Amino acid sequence: MISAILSAWTWVALIALMVFWVPLVALVRMFDRDPARYVTGFVFRRLGMLMTRVNPAWRIHVEGETTVDPRRPYVVVCNHQSIADVPIISCLPWEMKWIAKAELLKMPILGWMMRWVGDIPVDRDSRSSGARVLVAARRYLRNRCSVIFFPEGTRSCDGRLFPFSDGAFRLAIKTQVPVLPLVLDGTHGALPKHSWKFGAVNVKLRVLAPVQTSGLQPGDAPALREHIRSVIAAELAVWRRVSPEHVLVEDG
Repeated sequence: MISAILSAWTWVALIALMVFWVPLVALVRMFDRDPARYVTGFVFRRLGMLMTRVNPAWRIHVEGETTVDPRRPYVVVCNHQSIADVPIISCLPWEMKWIAKAELLKMPILGWMMRWVGDIPVDRDSRSSGARVLVAARRYLRNRCSVIFFPEGTRSCDGRLFPFSDGAFRLAIKTQVPVLPLVLDGTHGALPKHSWKFGAVNVKLRVLAPVQTSGLQPGDAPALREHIRSVIAAELAVWRRVSPEHVLVEDG
């Protein structure tokens, strides 16, 4: 009963925040002349941060170096466990453009704001969509704005780390931009599938050291991909007190 009451309160608060944020983001967008729409995006991400603050079921711990230069671009990569990952990562104090399913940008309210800030849609049913995503991401990096990828491509159903795709790493090498790994754990039960009730979770989000790509060639993308995946897996293994192979899902 208590969890139902708290969840109902949280949904009311979330809806009120989103309704208030629509005109705010629209107003900021009108005056934002930055080609990366940086200020508009930054204001929009504060909504995600507030969504975590009004949820009494979630306890979030952010660790690592969070005082990076906000206009130094990174290709940011993170493991993916839940829809709750998005507002939690938005607690980081800089703007990043998100690679998001095209369906999300068609939704009312949140989808409107995602389009206004310039988040990048990806259509998994289109072979050319991936190329368009990388072109848009390169444009943001040139305009000194980071982009964030979930290189697993989908949410992990059990918290283990799926194989990574190459796209983010090829982009980082092509643009000679550092890769900034994030590690997230504990969100799997934050909003269970097919349930409206929020789960009580303790979430860890850590910003790891950036990995330089200077001097790397396109053929180095697979090695960079596997290095970043192993770094994220090692951090998850330490948190869970298991060996790294217990958090990895291998190809095949």
